[in-house]
Amino acid sequence: MSRIGRLPIPLPDGVKVREESGVVSVEGPKGKGEYALPSSVSLAIDGSEIKVERSQDDRDARAKHGLARKLLANLIEGVSNGFSRTLEIVGVGYRADVKGKEIHLSLGFSHPIVYTLPEGVSAKVDKQTVLTMESADKQLLGEVSAQIRALRPPEPYKGKGVRYSDEHIRRKAGKAAGAGGR
Repeated sequence: MSRIGRLPIPLPDGVKVREESGVVSVEGPKGKGEYALPSSVSLAIDGSEIKVERSQDDRDARAKHGLARKLLANLIEGVSNGFSRTLEIVGVGYRADVKGKEIHLSLGFSHPIVYTLPEGVSAKVDKQTVLTMESADKQLLGEVSAQIRALRPPEPYKGKGVRYSDEHIRRKAGKAAGAGGR
């Protein structure tokens, strides 16, 4: 049996879970979300915890068992606590500013970049170089973070660009000063 799939999901206070015809609806203080269960997986809601069970034992059902449990646990975690992702902007003159649902980025190009945040994601900037984004949807937050990082990925020589706060950039040595072009 799947090690992850058999773990029960604890339900925090203030989170409501409903299942109707294979669609699980979760509502909490940070928002609401839905997840369509695979046909080989079912739920058992016991007051303060949820168990994900599979009806068959074939390869496909085993694979979807752990996945369904983890996606449902992420959904419950998101509506109760939320997720956050921090990006650092490194470089002379590189900065960010949040205006409503738009992030205005100066990343060394000849023009500023305006990135519009999707519904469900909020952002704030500290010291013009640290961008913190929050959302109840972990997948959406990861996609938005990756899109912003892709605007100017960190380069290996000086480390300039947009990077995750927990990301380590492998640095390369530049050109070595040689004997002079003789």
